Amino acid sequence: MDAPTLTNAELAVLELLWEHGELTARQIREHLYPDAEKSQHGTVQRFLQSLEEKGCVLRDTSLPVHRFAAALSREAFAGLQLESLTAKLTGGSLAPLLTHLLEEKKLSRTEIARLRAILDEPAKPKGKGGKRRG
Repeated sequence: MDAPTLTNAELAVLELLWEHGELTARQIREHLYPDAEKSQHGTVQRFLQSLEEKGCVLRDTSLPVHRFAAALSREAFAGLQLESLTAKLTGGSLAPLLTHLLEEKKLSRTEIARLRAILDEPAKPKGKGGKRRG
């Protein structure tokens, strides 16, 4: 899956879905525009339609009031965005990004320990359910 390009407003909708799980369009509207004097229903519907077309949102139509949920986790979305950015900036290599984060002290000790653990894991064979990490 390619990294979807989202507007700030679409990302705000996705953030709500990551935070709350499933929401109706009305609930999303109430979170995004709590003090709106005029209805923003059409605006929210356009955001949801766009996110659905981009593969970021799932629509549950089993009930009269449709419910929406994120189609991918925050981590999966962030991973797609990072892969797209590294492809553009460094030919797909994450090494310059990781080096920068380490040199600029942007990673916590916990995050560094997690990276070490991932690097120390035995390589998992590709295919049969295993995408190699790292």
